[in-house]
Amino acid sequence: MKKTFFYLLRAVSVVYLLTISIVLCGLIYNVLTRQVPSIPDSLKTGILCAAIGGIGGCVYCLRSIYIHVCIKKDYDNIWMIWSYIRPIISIICGGVSYLFLRAGLFALGSVKDKDTSDLGFYALAFIAGLNVDKFLLKIEDLAKTAWGIEKSRTSAESEVKEQDE
Repeated sequence: MKKTFFYLLRAVSVVYLLTISIVLCGLIYNVLTRQVPSIPDSLKTGILCAAIGGIGGCVYCLRSIYIHVCIKKDYDNIWMIWSYIRPIISIICGGVSYLFLRAGLFALGSVKDKDTSDLGFYALAFIAGLNVDKFLLKIEDLAKTAWGIEKSRTSAESEVKEQDE
């Protein structure tokens, strides 16, 4: 009975992640096709970056569940809450990536003209959502370099663990 319950919880996690992905894809479609006329053009790219970051987070979570449940068979149910929170954090990181690019604190490899598309913004947003940990470390590195703000305790602790391994 207990084993069946945990299989059900895993299935609920997958359905949740797929639902979030579908909702975000619907938002992207509606924004791109101007189905949502009340969104000003100045916010459109930021909203799309947040949504694309969320999709990156969902992809990461779905892949993780697949690998740990189906391949490695070492999935621990303690990670369930992670699969619910991670897409939300990825949405936030996707939006933050837009802010940092627009502010000029991150630079894409090429010069942006008025006539070019925002694909670079969307690509970075997807990466930010897919790899939240590295994205946040990059932001903390930038903050330390630009403004002398020390890294958070969590980042410092994770760097020590990586060096020890």
